[in-house]
Amino acid sequence: MSLNRQLAMFSAESARPSAYDLAGLLIGPGQVTRMGGTARVSVVVDAAWRVHALAAEFTARGLETSWEPAAIDGHFGVRTAYTGMLAPLAEAWLRGSGKRPPAGFALDGARLRLWFAAAGSVDPEGDGAVLRLGGNDEHCAAPALRAFTALACMAELGRGPVLRIAGRRRVARLGELVGERPAMAPLGAWPGDQSAGEDSGAEAGSSEQAEPRPVRTVRGPRMRPAAVAPGQLDTGQVEPDQAGTAPVGTGSDFTGP
Repeated sequence: MSLNRQLAMFSAESARPSAYDLAGLLIGPGQVTRMGGTARVSVVVDAAWRVHALAAEFTARGLETSWEPAAIDGHFGVRTAYTGMLAPLAEAWLRGSGKRPPAGFALDGARLRLWFAAAGSVDPEGDGAVLRLGGNDEHCAAPALRAFTALACMAELGRGPVLRIAGRRRVARLGELVGERPAMAPLGAWPGDQSAGEDSGAEAGSSEQAEPRPVRTVRGPRMRPAAVAPGQLDTGQVEPDQAGTAPVGTGSDFTGP
């Protein structure tokens, strides 16, 4: 199979959005917590545009979203509501009070897109990129590297811990996997952007310094599990309930920071 065809198979646009895609946040700095038969996923991000990007991704998966300023200046906490849709994710990832990647953990474009939206960055010259893990998640580093290189994208582990992608061609491949730049992301913040000079720096600065507004919750359409044929692997795909309500906010009109 050619590399281009393989990348197309695993790109963010190749499959329907699924609640299981939030595993991309958990291999990064995200956290999952349980309450009864429900669970929620949360992550702290360092820029306002990431709040908008994640809100759009959560809404596309039928997940309610809220955010608030984090304890670290200029950072924001983004989280889903508690929902039974995320309970299987918590079951797979939680070991006691901590998270741990399940055996055979794999990445695809959708999971990578969420990870990059929360904790990815591109070097100013566009010839390198970084995917950040949680500060105390060294045990996630090796599974993350294996899953990443399985997508024909080479990377190295760095301090942080982080995955470091070096070279324009590798960054371009990463861009093909994660899909188009989110609407609110500044030019140069997303892999595949051709320019990341002074203009992008100015845009990034204005986006990151935007004054937060009051906490807002975004409601997505109610979702129900997709039908799974006998013997077919349930990948957590979900589809909209026809009786569900339309989303209140999207990536373009979400009232975020």
